[in-house]
Amino acid sequence: MSTVQKEVDERTNLTTSNKFELLLFRLGVTPNSQHRELFGINVFKVREIMVMPTVTSVANSTAHMMGVTNIRGQVIPVINLPAAVGCVPQTGLNILLVTEYARTTQAFAVEEVDEIVRLDWNQVLSAEASTSAGGLITSIARLDGDVHNTRLAQVLDVEQILRTVMPPPGPEITDESVGPRVSLPQGSVILAADDSLIARSLIEKGLSTLGTPFIMTKSGREAWDKLQDLAAKAEAEGKPVSSKVALVLTDLEMPEMDGFTLTRKIKQDARFRSIPVVIHSSLSGTTNESHVKTVGADAYVGKFVIEELADTIRKMLRMVKTAT
Repeated sequence: MSTVQKEVDERTNLTTSNKFELLLFRLGVTPNSQHRELFGINVFKVREIMVMPTVTSVANSTAHMMGVTNIRGQVIPVINLPAAVGCVPQTGLNILLVTEYARTTQAFAVEEVDEIVRLDWNQVLSAEASTSAGGLITSIARLDGDVHNTRLAQVLDVEQILRTVMPPPGPEITDESVGPRVSLPQGSVILAADDSLIARSLIEKGLSTLGTPFIMTKSGREAWDKLQDLAAKAEAEGKPVSSKVALVLTDLEMPEMDGFTLTRKIKQDARFRSIPVVIHSSLSGTTNESHVKTVGADAYVGKFVIEELADTIRKMLRMVKTAT
């Protein structure tokens, strides 16, 4: 087996223990600090790290769009990441991170790459709970664990950044794009989990247009706790928990507990295993889609195409109805 394949397999297997690898890099200083803070993104989303190539400016580009570059025959948009998050590089834009998000390839110019660290998702806390960072930071990673004065890294909400720098050409969620509405049994909801502010906004709008009641959570841990609460209420009423939760829709990358772990816990619990789980993620590629099946998920949908998401939800709910 090739070294590259071994590395891919090793990183994929991290998900069985709620772990992941974070690429750390620096963007410069902020107006509030003269320190060059650490930022991070999941290694799974990084296709390549390279010295900054020649970038061709594109006429009438949006703010923070540097232009495009040609990498082995593929023309890739280049985003000035420090500018997008309000940092000023001290030594220039020296490194290019080529990434794959939600079926697209793009590159981010950064000042410096630091290292790759292996973390447990328990070391990652929601930024909304601990900062006023808004939509650009999803979470804060405690790099040395739960110890005093641990190093901290800010995990970027790349989905939000991409939609700000390269906004979609038109409305994505309409009655026509969503298609036929869905009627859930009285008292039943879709339980959704996503740590990205922009993703939650899109999911909420999509589910509302689809006509399905929902509960939105910000992490796998929060979704799991809510599932326990709904199970307790169902038991008190002498009903199965499936009468309260029609479907679980979850992201993969989330603080405290990732979507792989959430799915595995659901499918290993006799109370919940009949509830369909749909993984909705910007982690693309056949490796991730294959691994989704190993943890027991019923379906995988790449972000963010509302037609595919709505069709998958309808399909899963029809299967449940047919089975009962």
